[in-house]
Amino acid sequence: METCIYKGIVTHRRFKPKRHFFSYKTFSIFFDLDELKNLEKNISIFSLNRFNLFSFYNKDHGDRDGRDLKSWVKNALKKFDINSEISKIKLLCFPRIFGYVFNPLSIFYCYNKNTELKAILYEVKNTFNEQHTYVFPVEKGSKIITQNCNKKFYVSPFIEMETRYNFRLVEPKETLSVFIKQTDVDGILLSACQVGRKENISTKQLLINFFKHPMMTVKIIMAIHFEALRLWKKGVKLVKRKAKIKNNLSLEK
Repeated sequence: METCIYKGIVTHRRFKPKRHFFSYKTFSIFFDLDELKNLEKNISIFSLNRFNLFSFYNKDHGDRDGRDLKSWVKNALKKFDINSEISKIKLLCFPRIFGYVFNPLSIFYCYNKNTELKAILYEVKNTFNEQHTYVFPVEKGSKIITQNCNKKFYVSPFIEMETRYNFRLVEPKETLSVFIKQTDVDGILLSACQVGRKENISTKQLLINFFKHPMMTVKIIMAIHFEALRLWKKGVKLVKRKAKIKNNLSLEK
């Protein structure tokens, strides 16, 4: 199977108006969307759209209505005239553990029939059950993928909207590397990074990661609120959410 586990670390470093840093050990699953049914068939502790120790629900991503995600991605690319005959789509995200997950960032990697990476979708969620997906075409032959866009979606209550994202990543293979720098008019505001090393997916490896990181997905949402409390105690001002959205898409270049 091409679906695999990436075990690693997520770090955030804030530079202003107060310095702030945190680092957490995590593991993500790099799902080949064509393999979800086979995963359920071959791994007893994993289910598709059903409760289990580990599970994946279509309604956690895309239009969040439970429909097929591969079709949703292809329709999104078609909407923005990215016609690269996409045949394989992989999704980097946290799985549900005991039925719960919160994914601040999920990344869709879209390949053509020649296994060339042709598009990337950055699906961003906030804690208000809202979502925005930034859609990028990928230039042919890119080894290190660099992409940038203006922030269009309220995420942190401690960061103004008038900022810019700078993405830098490589195609996940034996290692995973996703680096995001956020800037404002005065320079770098914060950086976030996820790195990891590949492990084959199996019942054994899922259990190993579960016992190393028990209830990881619950800890993620708890850590988000804990770090927000630390920022508030440092005196970082709150930024109010002006507009409410449910699920938007934007084409970026």
